[in-house]
Amino acid sequence: MEQSEPRAGRAALWMLGAIVSFSAMAIAGREAGLTLDTFEIMTYRSLVGVLIVVGVLTFTGRWHQVSRARLGVHLLRNACHFTGQNLWFLAVTLIPLAQVFALEFTSPLWVIILSPLLLGEILTRRRMLAVALGFIGILIVARPSPETVNLGVLAAAACAVFFALTAILTKRLTRKEPTASILLWLTVMQLVMGLLMAGWDGDMALPSADVVHWLVLIGIAGLTAHFCLTTALSLAPASVVVPIDFARLPTIAVLGMVIYGEALDAWVLGGAAVICVANYLNIVAPKPRPTALS
Repeated sequence: MEQSEPRAGRAALWMLGAIVSFSAMAIAGREAGLTLDTFEIMTYRSLVGVLIVVGVLTFTGRWHQVSRARLGVHLLRNACHFTGQNLWFLAVTLIPLAQVFALEFTSPLWVIILSPLLLGEILTRRRMLAVALGFIGILIVARPSPETVNLGVLAAAACAVFFALTAILTKRLTRKEPTASILLWLTVMQLVMGLLMAGWDGDMALPSADVVHWLVLIGIAGLTAHFCLTTALSLAPASVVVPIDFARLPTIAVLGMVIYGEALDAWVLGGAAVICVANYLNIVAPKPRPTALS
């Protein structure tokens, strides 16, 4: 008990870093989106990521951990993440940041739905209840009607599905693939994808001096957010770490109000609370037993 409390405290500090990083990436993405499209943002973000990962691998001497054995799975994972991240950057430029984060929090619920198909996990009653609650939360946040459903809401909802696919494929990779290899192929493959999508029409915008710092911030925050989250999960159980992550929503809601004058929408906050309860119910549910597929 005496050892677990300091570990939980360190995990909370790492989660604070994750919350700051995710929030910074959202604000930087909105600012960069004023002059660049999402494919261009992803290209420059991935370029920053490649430079950082290559530097770290070289400095720490971990190039031997990079493997080419599962490039097909890497490609599928990064295609899903690239699609989801582009939808996320599109959403942060179109709708309130709190609404984006609320809909993004449904990603673990999509993992529950897709895991029986892709990982062979059993869908328990408690997890089915978590999914049902989560989709009630989605309805509260989105309030689907011709007036409330728009491209930004659809993009935020869709990005959660692609992030769920990314998480499932990451889980498969981490069974045999080192983190160093996953991060390198993440940044390299998505740099190539970004270049292809941003330059397909022969018109790729170069970042101006007033947007370069936002792109650098996106690249750094994207890596540090996931590093902080992964480190926190290594120090404490998900039932301790993930509820702290829910603080991202009120944090970004306040930042959106202060920086962009976005109203604190009671429907968004209420729906997000339901989604958070659904996620917590999923976390404390008994671990599903894998079937013969896994």
